[in-house]
Amino acid sequence: MTTLVLVVAAVLVGVALVLLREVRSRNLSDWVWTWVRRRLQTRYVPPVGQTVDVMFCFVDHFEPLAGPTKAAERERMRSWVEDYPKLADAHRDSDGVPAQHTWFYPGEAYDEECLEGLRELAAGGYGEIELHLHHAFDIPERLRAKLETAVRSFARHGALTTTEDPPRQTYGFIHGNMGLNNALGPGKCGVNEELLVLKDTGCYADFSLPTAPAKSQARLINCVYYASNVPGRPKSHEHGVEVEVGRKPSGDLLIVQGPLALDFRRRKYGLLPTLENGEVHVNNAPTPAKVRLWVSQHIHVKGRPEWIYVKVSCHGAEDHNHEVLLGRTADAMYATLEKEYRDRPGFRLHYVTARELFNIIKAAEAGESGDPHRYRDYVIPRYRTHVEAPARGRAATTAVTT
Repeated sequence: MTTLVLVVAAVLVGVALVLLREVRSRNLSDWVWTWVRRRLQTRYVPPVGQTVDVMFCFVDHFEPLAGPTKAAERERMRSWVEDYPKLADAHRDSDGVPAQHTWFYPGEAYDEECLEGLRELAAGGYGEIELHLHHAFDIPERLRAKLETAVRSFARHGALTTTEDPPRQTYGFIHGNMGLNNALGPGKCGVNEELLVLKDTGCYADFSLPTAPAKSQARLINCVYYASNVPGRPKSHEHGVEVEVGRKPSGDLLIVQGPLALDFRRRKYGLLPTLENGEVHVNNAPTPAKVRLWVSQHIHVKGRPEWIYVKVSCHGAEDHNHEVLLGRTADAMYATLEKEYRDRPGFRLHYVTARELFNIIKAAEAGESGDPHRYRDYVIPRYRTHVEAPARGRAATTAVTT
């Protein structure tokens, strides 16, 4: 009997040590209790007759200039310019809009040929270009110069420049090293005041999160919120004020998060749930169950629960991700979205870019309701890259200057 007790105790200690190691290696303690608390809250059940709108936004850390040769880099661009329209045209949302992609191109790796390829896709009505940046050991003045230079370079292709008169330059941002606001130290950023520099150079929102299991992951998860700069403190996006209907903006920069969850359908060692951070890649294929898990995190503006935001990410220029982003796996993902949230009674599906998602969030904040398709251009009008693009779906949208 004593031997059995010792064996059981040893097993329990072993399991506890494995659990502790997993918690530490994935920095789960930083956010998992927030996730548990949110999951324990009353789940949203739409009132009878209410339509639920699902906004699906694909943001791409698009880095084509990472190939062994120039020919390989050009092949990556060729595959996107030729293959993505075929995929997108095969899938339409409830508004008749094809699948949309937002290419966050690295500002430090400007290449005229690559930007022209993305401009061609945007002009065809398949998505938009935004700004991605890798930087390290930086200071605010140098970061500001890098951002302003990138915006001017992109503007030569019609990107980040609105169609209004006079036009303005603005951009959505993804931090290239998962180190937003110096969250991972100088080697991944260096600027504690990054939120302010982004705001001052025209950034309308950050789309970097989630970054789990990296330490840069904020404790506030599965929501959209305003983060405020804390002088001298890194990772000041750790906390913030959630966007709410009828409430004025409260902070320096809007943070638009994607889904972050524990996935109990996929278990490590057959016991531990895996981490789902909304990144689509060859080892994290977008299965129907995963699509439903994304939607079930119910990211929304407080007070507008029937508008659900699903922002997922990828590294589209990595060769091993071609199948999951441009092949049959991607085709199946869009088919799942359409079956579950376009063709199912009581739901509407909207394929949106990062800019359109921001506009719809701002519309909700301002108290707008009904069909979010009307608010794709609510605050920030379309970019000049869209001058040649076809009209958006069922009806043209109207920009509201604020």
